[in-house]
Amino acid sequence: MAKTTVKKFNKEAFKKEVINNVKTLYRKNLEEASEQQIFQGVCYAVKDTIIENWMNTQKAYEEKDPKTVYYLSMEFLMGRALGNSLINLKEYKEVAAALDELGVNIDQVEDQERDPALGNGGLGRLAACFLDSLATLGYSAYGCGIRYRYGMFKQEIRDGYQVEVPDNWLKDGYPFELKRPEYAKIVKFGGNVRVDTDEFGEHHFSQENYQSVQAIPYDLPIVGYGNGIVNALRIWDAQPVECFSLDSFDKGDYRMAVEQENLARNICEVLYPNDNHYAGKELRLKQQYFFISASIQEAVEKYMRNHKDIHKLPEKVVFQLNDTHPTVTVAELMRILMDDYNIGWDAAWAITTKTCAYTNHTIMSEALEKWPIELFSRLLPRIYQIIEEINRRFIEQIRAKYPGNEEKVRKMAIIYDGQVKMAHLAICAGFSVNGVARLHTEILKNQELKDFYEMMPEKFNNKTNGITQRRFLLHGNPLLADWVTAHVGADWITNLPAISKLKVYADDEKAQQEFLNIKYQNKVRLAAYILEHNGIEVDPRSIFDVQVKRLHEYKRQLLNILHIMHLYNKIKENPDMDFYPRTFIFGAKAAAGYRNAKLTIKLITSVANVINNDPSINGKIKVVFIEDYRVSNAEWIFAAADVSEQISTASKEASGTGNMKFMLNGAITLGTMDGANVEIVEEVGEENAFIFGLSSEEVIKYENFGGYNPTEIFNNDPDVRKVLMQLINGTFSRNDPDRFRDLYNSLLNTQSTAKADTYFILKDFKAYALAQERVGEAYKDEKNWAKMAILNIGSCGKFSSDRTIQEYVEDIWHLDKVTL
Repeated sequence: MAKTTVKKFNKEAFKKEVINNVKTLYRKNLEEASEQQIFQGVCYAVKDTIIENWMNTQKAYEEKDPKTVYYLSMEFLMGRALGNSLINLKEYKEVAAALDELGVNIDQVEDQERDPALGNGGLGRLAACFLDSLATLGYSAYGCGIRYRYGMFKQEIRDGYQVEVPDNWLKDGYPFELKRPEYAKIVKFGGNVRVDTDEFGEHHFSQENYQSVQAIPYDLPIVGYGNGIVNALRIWDAQPVECFSLDSFDKGDYRMAVEQENLARNICEVLYPNDNHYAGKELRLKQQYFFISASIQEAVEKYMRNHKDIHKLPEKVVFQLNDTHPTVTVAELMRILMDDYNIGWDAAWAITTKTCAYTNHTIMSEALEKWPIELFSRLLPRIYQIIEEINRRFIEQIRAKYPGNEEKVRKMAIIYDGQVKMAHLAICAGFSVNGVARLHTEILKNQELKDFYEMMPEKFNNKTNGITQRRFLLHGNPLLADWVTAHVGADWITNLPAISKLKVYADDEKAQQEFLNIKYQNKVRLAAYILEHNGIEVDPRSIFDVQVKRLHEYKRQLLNILHIMHLYNKIKENPDMDFYPRTFIFGAKAAAGYRNAKLTIKLITSVANVINNDPSINGKIKVVFIEDYRVSNAEWIFAAADVSEQISTASKEASGTGNMKFMLNGAITLGTMDGANVEIVEEVGEENAFIFGLSSEEVIKYENFGGYNPTEIFNNDPDVRKVLMQLINGTFSRNDPDRFRDLYNSLLNTQSTAKADTYFILKDFKAYALAQERVGEAYKDEKNWAKMAILNIGSCGKFSSDRTIQEYVEDIWHLDKVTL
């Protein structure tokens, strides 16, 4: 194939196309069109370039036949596509100039794009970064997920409480998606399995009396940086196999008439439906099987369109399971190979175990999915049969390796105690099992998955997470990006370790001032956002201390807000104390059914309401909770942060990637030695971070052997006692003093025999307060703070998702690089 030449951007042609798109789509000229209509017109103009590159990419893949990775994930937190696509097309500034000539501001155009509601937390954002890196590095890849209509939820804060409302991101249509009905698949649920025996005595299995839905794929383009490559995120929508049963309707059976429609609609309605009840669990399992079955069917069919021997599938296809949600891949691939291609068990298992690889993202047992046998076998009868046989054979292997050791069987079996254990299935069948930070992988090997590691150590490896610098610096912080490029060149955009050249400027007073000025401008930008959305005036000269991430007790937003209460108490007692003004910024969504997480949000907003409206403290502290935290506002938040709060209980955070985004933008880490913080400190030096708290070894020792009593701290530390009493004496809830009783009980647990302060908040409180004092002192030395920040930026080269993906390619996937 001849080398593809990249077409030069034609400003006049682009302007004309935007005008024509608005006219064709809306029968309006540019002056009459709304901002949303102009956004759509711009997107379709940009999409034309993307489609051309996409077609060239597919031609190259067809000709060169590279191995393809299918990255299977329940969520992809993509962020807005327009700006990121323009950055990667290397046309952002040119398009901005063209729009300016049309009297259109590119920032206002970008603000019209709703963040695709396809993900929630770090798991989904990591998947998005990986897709960006795969395209930029020139590897053939598909992301595979679900086209959620309403995402997890759009967060609104009403009277200080989180309220979940539908995130209707598709309301105006999504210009970048491409419907691919020609690749529709049928996915079956329920019914029974019929077994037929042929004349050779071979058994053949088929599913009967099932309900089915049609899976329709939509492809979203993933644009590589400056290389013409465009890969696809394939998200599946569910539609009824028959749109509407008029016959049932005419006979008066209205329920049957719409049953298939309801089944299809429910599957793609929301991400992570509340599974505190049986119906929620059933829907989650349906979602997982739905997108996995459709994705695996299409991957195998795509392979067979160009190859004859199904046994060689592992040479051209690899499935990466992003956590336990996609683990049903193992049994679905076995089903397709045996039932659709008539391959025997041993050959099918050999193919499957060379094709599936598993990433573990958590040591939290609650996230290692387990399904009740009754639910699983009823909903997926054939899949359950296959897992039963995998389990039977795996138990034989365990007993052969450890004769007489039934404790090993209890700990390692895939089906046990009435449950199907998905992590165990993934480890048993996967040829690779990786953690996502060095500490996390060691904990898996030595604690959580110790038995599996002892039996099959060759499978285990570490791949420390990374982020894409193109979105989180080049697009999210253009002032800093231009400054970095001016000092060290543009290599960092595709080779982040090149940013280390910036370290030589750490002691340069001119560079320090330039950096501080850029940080100040970014703080002014965020302060304007906060004033517009929260109605709170914050001082850009104060320390912006930021904790933005999914709300979970182990991430310890509660420790942060308790400390803010403590600071408020100190200032009230001593108004003239030496204190550098702070703006504490939170952003987080709590799962809809997670009571203590939602109550923590109410505590943060209640404390904010009291502190922000207390004139006696002269604005020394401000507290802000940013509503509906998402990728698009995260880019502004990272750019403006001075302090990066990474304060999870040591041993609980698998990696974290927010810590890397803050570091890339020149914020200093305040954190525990947990997850990737350990490696961040290794890179930048402990003197350029603020580290505190228990180590992971100390936490694990307390958990295994006891010896921690939070009541002792409560009794002996008057500062701790005061803030805890304020949870139940109405200081921050005058009309309902008992409002935060559950948070108080979770720390001291005076009401039950359950374990108190599971995440060691009180144990780490004093160390955290002292670390915060060090932050205040350090910030006063402007030059040294700038030096620390520049060293953080210069030391973040390791934490690019480009490096992570290259490690996956070399150690796990063995893909072939494609150039156009």
